Parts: sequence; structure tokens; C-alpha cells
Amino acid sequence: MDGLMKPPSEMPRGASYYDAIEPWLLDVAQPVQYIGGEPNAVVKEWGAAAVHWALCYPDAYAIGQSNLGLAILYEVLNEQDWILAERTYSVRPDMAAAMRAHGVPQLTLEQHRAVADFDVLGINLSNELVYTNVLELLTLAGIPLHSSDRDDTQPLVVAGGHCACNPEPMADFLDVAVLGDGEGASLQLSAIVRTWLDLGRPGGRDGVLMELAKTGQFYVPRFYDVTYNADATIAGVHPNRAGVPARVKKHVLTDLDRWPYPKRPIVPIAETVHDRYSVEIFRGCTRGCRFCQAGMITRPVRERSVETIEAMAVNGLATTGYDEVSVLSLSSTDHTQIGQIAESLAARFQGGATSLSLPSSRVDSFNVQLAQELARNGRRTGLTFAPEGGTARLRDVINKNVSEEDLLATVAAAFEAGWRSVKLYFMCGLPTETDEDVLAIATLAHNVILKGREISGHRDIACTVSIGPFVPKPDTPFQWASQIDAETVDARLAALRQAIRDDRQCGRAITMRYGEGKAAQLEGLLSRGDRRVGNVIEAVWRAGQIFDGWHESANLPLWRETADDVLARFGVSMDWYTARERARTEVLPWDHLDVGLARGWLWREYRSAMKAATLPDCRGPLVTQHDPSTVDLAAPHPLLTVDLVTPNTACRDQNPGTTRQSADGWGQSCTLCGVCTALGVDLELAADPAFDSGRPVARAPRGARLASEQGGTTRTDIGDAHA
Repeated sequence: MDGLMKPPSEMPRGASYYDAIEPWLLDVAQPVQYIGGEPNAVVKEWGAAAVHWALCYPDAYAIGQSNLGLAILYEVLNEQDWILAERTYSVRPDMAAAMRAHGVPQLTLEQHRAVADFDVLGINLSNELVYTNVLELLTLAGIPLHSSDRDDTQPLVVAGGHCACNPEPMADFLDVAVLGDGEGASLQLSAIVRTWLDLGRPGGRDGVLMELAKTGQFYVPRFYDVTYNADATIAGVHPNRAGVPARVKKHVLTDLDRWPYPKRPIVPIAETVHDRYSVEIFRGCTRGCRFCQAGMITRPVRERSVETIEAMAVNGLATTGYDEVSVLSLSSTDHTQIGQIAESLAARFQGGATSLSLPSSRVDSFNVQLAQELARNGRRTGLTFAPEGGTARLRDVINKNVSEEDLLATVAAAFEAGWRSVKLYFMCGLPTETDEDVLAIATLAHNVILKGREISGHRDIACTVSIGPFVPKPDTPFQWASQIDAETVDARLAALRQAIRDDRQCGRAITMRYGEGKAAQLEGLLSRGDRRVGNVIEAVWRAGQIFDGWHESANLPLWRETADDVLARFGVSMDWYTARERARTEVLPWDHLDVGLARGWLWREYRSAMKAATLPDCRGPLVTQHDPSTVDLAAPHPLLTVDLVTPNTACRDQNPGTTRQSADGWGQSCTLCGVCTALGVDLELAADPAFDSGRPVARAPRGARLASEQGGTTRTDIGDAHA
């Protein structure tokens, strides 16, 4: 896979390559995924735009086209008359071989333009198993793999998505990483790039990267050096030039009603994993599940209003022709008005062919009324609940805060409303887990079947048990935890499978699906890796490995062999990254990237997990300075308009663990995770020094900042904070 693709020199910048691929496109599998032309796709003239984006989901079209984040950014960018955004996806191996044979570079779908012609290549890093695909795509595009080898005529390679919270394994290949919400970030980055281009690219590539870095909200890996201790742990992460901040903060939208996207999502003409209109009803989660990276890094909770959600759903169906609306969030039943949302949408679409779905529901917030609303039109989509752990003790360890009684009451509501099957999601390999915790899953599934038969009066009740191996993630309480070995995971899953088979009463009604422990080890290496792991990614890719998330393409022995060989030069191994428990004082690869969580709070939660101590939900919805009744779905979003947050004036008690009242009157308990104070949601909490305990000195507590302003000094290097 060595060697860059070289676009033909006679092709002008922004020209279409469709005539070059059309003669042989039918020779590859599923050529429809490469032709574009879908309804609602946006086509713009190249010369009419000042900034050109190629938006990339580094997986096959069938996966990437269903990604909501990419769909949102596509519309946000294209609504600006001076920005052009087109899509590109990873091509399958047969297409890649044909492109190499014919000298055709990586192309976009809309106009089949060379990706290398664009100003920005925006990559969604939604999971770690796409990393080799990114390297393949860069090479097919003719873009140098390493950021240090690129000049100012080549696209800025910008990564976002959940994995951008620890981009260190990909640091050598990225120019910029963006933390948090992408809507405003993409517009801000575009404005900076436009100014740089208009001024004649002052300072070259480093010039625009410096402008981005100076904001404190765009991470430029090459502007930071990493040093290591004798024991191979990280000693510090230090800016290597003046004007670069020691820590980078995330972008946060505080008023989702002002960003009602997608308005006109592209309707695929090739098969995709999802075929429905999705409306995100809120962002963030404060349930505090200790394994859940998404719930931690997307705090604080921001809800959309019922009016905006209904308007988006009606408009989305009208512009796509879909017959299903999916209300999305990390836990949709936790929306404070979920009952009203379901009732409103069910009433709106009653008598038609439109169905409503909840991709995943909390065990303790689903009820009979909600089930009836979802089934009002007679179509019942799948129901998934996530107990996560088989026993009450293990659920307390992960702070799931649901009981077996909650689960049985929830499935009873579903069966009473006419459902005949449910799906339950669990994890295997959680901290403190025992064999008995996993075997208890069989008992839970057994009791679900019995409850369904009791409620429905029928025996055709089914339960699918889906089990994923646990992987510790950055910015969670388990970021310090050791990852259980693959052999133990596989042995426990085998025992569970046998227990279900041995269940003569209900076993035939239970289907078990699971992931392999070895695949989780690879994910563990990449999720908590540092820059040294980038050498492994590159070596594996050069050995021909891509599409690691596809079962038929996986090559875990190659990863293990390559990792141990490459990492040995640094005195570490694959197990050093996965099986090793981290000390509280160890500098973690992502410590200089600030998602708003207080490090001390995460550590306290980790210690609480080891004692199976639980923490309550602290959530109160944000109070925003915007009237949702004024939302105009036809209007483009104004560039870089700031969403303001009104501090919750009813939330003033500064003592952790005490009940406080939210703006809408329901009680809650602040646990001092740090997000609200870091983002200005509750300003008076910033006076409490406990909220920021453990945060690196570069993000000094309020008292230290005041001392610095009055002539004192603070240290700003990440390594110093852990000395």
C-alpha cells in the first residue's frame, strides 16, 4: 500500500473524474455506492465557493451514509453560500485496486472531484476500528500520510467525533482534532481558513494551524511535544511554540432548537444500515454510567423542545419520503417531555403508515403509556433495553441504577402493549466482574420470557441477548482500569451460552449474540493509546490491513504480532496499554484535552465503583435565551452566532450531594463533575474548590486563577500537574 496516488496533472482543480471511472465502474461490486446523485444531495459550482470541504466517514457507504453527525455538518456547511461541502467514504478493496490500476484518486460523491483538491478534509472518527481506513483514504487521495510532510496546497486533515477525545494514536496523521459539537466548530474553522486563503496563505500551512490553535478550541498535535518517564509512562505534554495553549477545550452548543438539523437529509439510493428519518431530541447524559464515554463527554444535557422536534419530524418525512421517525439520543426516554413528544408525534402520524422508534430505552423510564403511543399506528419497531450487568451488584459498580424489578416492569409494559420480542444489551469483562455476574444474564433472560408469557398469554415470546466486551475508554471513571483478557471474556461467554442452552423451559426463546474478546483488545489498544501506537497503526496498514470493523476483514493476529514487535522498541507492549491499571497520578495521553470533566471527580467515581457505591442523576435541563416557537426550518443558521446559557438561578446550593431545585421544579443533586461550572451553566458553583479537584494545573481552580491575575504564577505543563 505504499506510494501516493498522483492525480493527472492536466486535470484542473475541482474538476470531475466521473468520465475517468464510468467505463470500468460496473466491474466492481455494488457500483451504485460510488455514483452519487441521491435525492437532496447538494451540488455547487466549485468557483462560487471560498472554502471547500470534503466530509469523510472512513467506512463503506452503507455505514457512513447513515451517520447523523455527517448529515448535520453537510447541511450546516452547505447552507453558507461561500462554503462547498461534498462527501467521501472509504472504498472497498476491489474499488481501491481499480482506482490504483487506472490512476484515479479518492473522489467525492457529488461531483467526483479529487479529495486532494479540497481545502479541508473533515474525518468523523466515530470508532477506533476505522483508523487504518483513514490511512488508506489519505494515500488514495494523494495526501501525505504524516502531517509534517504536507504543504499549504494540500487539505487540512481535521478529525472530530468521539475518538477525537483521544486522537493521540492518530496524531502523526492529523492536522487538527476538534472536541465536542461540530456545528459551530466547523463554521468557525471555515471562517479562519477563508481569511487565511483571502490573505494569500500567510505563514504557509503553519500559519493557518497557528490561527486555529490560538483559539484554544482546535487541537494541533504537531504543536505539542510528548516526553516520557523511564518507566515508559508519559512525563508531560508541552506546547512547542509560543501562543499555543497548554490545554484545548471542547465546543458546546447550548441551544439545540437553534440548530434543527438535518432538515433535508440525503436519501441513499444504495442499501444502508438505517433507512429512516432521525431527529436528535437531546444531547448529553447525566445518568453517570461509569463505562459510558458518550455520556461523559457530551455533558451537559441540552434538550430540544417538543415544538422543534415535531417540526423537524414533519419536515424530515416530507423531504425524504421515509415512513419511520427515530427519536435519537443516548437515552431518549430521559427527555423530560418524552411522554408529550411520543403523544404529539403519534397523534400527528395517526392513521398513516409512519412508525415511531426508540433505538434504545432506559429500563427505569419506559412505561405503558409510552409503549402505547409508540404502537398507536399498529407498527411496532424493535425495543432495546440495556441492563448492562447481570447482577444488582455489578450494576451498582457501573452506576446503572436499575433493578431486576425495574427490568421486569419495563418488559411487562412492552408485552402489554403488544410487543412479542425485546432485545437486552449487556457487557462482559466489566471491572470486578465474576463468572456468576455473567451467568446471571441467563436468569434475567429466563425471567423476561416468563413475564412475557404471563402478560401476553402467548408462548411466542422472544428475547435477544446481545453482549459486547467491555473496553475502558478515556474521560470515564474506568479510564484507569485494567481491561480483562480475551480468554476470560470468551470463557465466560461460552459458559453463558451453555447456560441458555440448558434452559429447557425458555432456552429456545432466547437468542444470544456476542462479540469476541480478542477484538476488544484491539479496541482497547487504540482507545487508550498514545502517539507510540500510531507506529503500530501505520505498520499494520502497510501490511495490507483495512476495514478492521468488518468481521471478514479482521486480522487480530497481525495486530498482536505487529504491536508487540513495534512497541518493544519503546519498552512497552499491547498488554501494557490494555491490561495495566493506571495510577491516579499517571499522566494520561488525553489529559491536555479538556472535555470539561473534573479529573478528581472521575477518580472518585472510579473508587466508588470499586466499592459498588452508586451516584444519583444530577440532571436539570439548560435554560436558554431562545424561544423555540421562533424556529424557522427554512432559514440557514447564522454564521458563528453564540448560543448563550442563562445560569440556573434556582440552583445555588454549593454543597455536593444535597438536593437542589432545577428551573422546572424537579429535584436533583449536583455531584460536582465539573462540566456545568466549566461551561458557565451554574456560575456560583465555581466558587466551590471541590468541583475542580484533580484538574491539571493548566486549568487552575478559581482561586489560583485569581492569584495569577494578582501577580502570582501557575504552572501550565500537563506533566507538572502530576509531579
